[in-house]
Amino acid sequence: MSVLTDFAMFPTDKGISVSQYVSKIIKMIHESGFTYKLTSMGTIIETDTLKEALELIQKAYDELEPFSERIYVTANFDIQKNKQNRITGKVESIENKIGKVKK
Repeated sequence: MSVLTDFAMFPTDKGISVSQYVSKIIKMIHESGFTYKLTSMGTIIETDTLKEALELIQKAYDELEPFSERIYVTANFDIQKNKQNRITGKVESIENKIGKVKK
C-alpha cells in the first residue's frame, strides 16, 4: 500500500515568518527515513500505512506544541493498495505523456 500525504503545519502566533518552526518538522521527517518532498506550500510524505502517516503528523504537532498556543494544519491523503513509490511515479507518469516538467 502507498499512502501519499500532503500536509502543512505551522504556528499561527509567531509572526510573518515561521520557517524556524517548520524546519523542526522537516528535520523530524528527514530523520524518520520516509520518502518526502518539501514544496513551497507544504510537504508530501509517502508511507506504507495510514497509521504511519498519522503518527508522523502527530510527531510534527509534538515538535511545535511547546512553542505555540495555536497551530494550523492541513492534510490530504491519497491511499492506494498494491502500489509503491508513487511520490515520484505519479510525476513520471505525466512526464511520459508530455515530457519533462518543472519540479
